[in-house]
Amino acid sequence: MKKELQLVVMSRSRNRPVIGIIGNSHSLNDRYPVHVGGKMNSDAIAQVAGCLPLIIPCDPNYVTVPELLELCDGFLLTGGRPNVHPSEYGEEETPAHGAFDRCRDAVTLPLVRACVERGQPFLGICRGFQEINVALGGTLYPEIRDLPGRMNHRMPPDGTLEEQFALRHVVRFTSGGVFARLMGATEVMTNTLHGQGIARPADRIVIDGLAPDGTPEAIYVRGAPGFTLAVQWHPEWNAADDPVSRPLFTAFGDAARDWAGRGEARLSA
Repeated sequence: MKKELQLVVMSRSRNRPVIGIIGNSHSLNDRYPVHVGGKMNSDAIAQVAGCLPLIIPCDPNYVTVPELLELCDGFLLTGGRPNVHPSEYGEEETPAHGAFDRCRDAVTLPLVRACVERGQPFLGICRGFQEINVALGGTLYPEIRDLPGRMNHRMPPDGTLEEQFALRHVVRFTSGGVFARLMGATEVMTNTLHGQGIARPADRIVIDGLAPDGTPEAIYVRGAPGFTLAVQWHPEWNAADDPVSRPLFTAFGDAARDWAGRGEARLSA
């Protein structure tokens, strides 16, 4: 048994930490059901975080949270067009809430809670940012642009990807806070491609960055033993060259390596 454990440790130590990239349900050519992940997510995980990207079919018919926790060293909670179902935060469904992915809800919400408890790292992006708040007891606005004084944070409907993912507004971080220390700045420019946003933050959610209109843009989980950062923008776009994206994915990769190293230590003990 000792020899078998040593072989597992040796095999694991030769590999990059595994990051489970939460996939989204989609239809190829409007007819063939698929689970997909954006290439830019895999690029950011492999090239900037220095980890092994693994796309997860986010459906409880195929995966369980305990299996994912055992398989992966961290998780990228990606963006996605469907929204978290409002019943998950005690509200009725309306047309303003848009489309849903109940299978993804069934996997990611308990996954977030388990990771927070264990100290297993995750990075939340857009929908993933919102999932973290809901998983811990917070609520969402169905449409930010309908609120008085708020800007339209949605993706421009037309144009090239470069134009749609272009930097559009400032995010101001708490002076001396987690994000300000990570970025080395209290203000950065980001893209914006979301319709929903945080209404009431969960008790443990710390809002560490805001858009000029007051929309929460950067959060982490208070008192969590691991990496729990999340952003409302899309840092996976141009992550290798963007001065805001690179430190975020680098820090996430470091957290995953630390988690993987602790697992190797446990196996070799």
